[in-house]
Amino acid sequence: MSARRTADETRDLIRTTALHLFRERGFDATTMRAVAQEAGVAVGNAYHHFASKDDLVQEVYLEVNREHAARARAALAAGGDLTSRLRATWHAGLDAFGPYRRFGVESIGVAIRPGSAASPFSASSAPSADLSRAIFREVVDGASPAVPAHLRADLPELLWLAQLGVVVAWVHDTTPDQRRVRALVDGAAPLVGRLVGLARLPVARGVAEDALRLLAAVRP
Repeated sequence: MSARRTADETRDLIRTTALHLFRERGFDATTMRAVAQEAGVAVGNAYHHFASKDDLVQEVYLEVNREHAARARAALAAGGDLTSRLRATWHAGLDAFGPYRRFGVESIGVAIRPGSAASPFSASSAPSADLSRAIFREVVDGASPAVPAHLRADLPELLWLAQLGVVVAWVHDTTPDQRRVRALVDGAAPLVGRLVGLARLPVARGVAEDALRLLAAVRP
């Protein structure tokens, strides 16, 4: 039992060290060797717990999405309409991503590469992507007035995809505190709210359903 606990503690040490280095040094300088040296463990021991740097990148994704979920749920507890809930959730994401800005800037090229394990659409990223999708499910399910029933099943996925676009904009925004992308969020949230509101009208329902069918067709 003691040996197993020691292994768990070693794994956690390697993980927390990697998260620290990704925040402080960025993606490029955080190698498996650098993590092992900083943690005071053998390189082979680091590889025993994490098969590659890609596995450590997944730990960043999980950490950020857990922080995003905690921040978003604190904001969502107040209730609100879809616009206010979506705006708060997107801002919560930007706040959670903030400490990893250098990591994000350096790793974006790897993350968008087709077939990359670091892609948000990869099998390796499924646990963190599911965490993020769950946040937007809460955004939709708790909105008042209620989101039209015919949109509730697929709208969270659309909002999650929009979240990925927000992340890309955040990576490329060099303004202080990424003011440009925060302005984008402030403008996009009410636009989504208005479009969903229009979908309550019979004349617009078909357009909304067409958009969701298109989403399903191109979904990775």
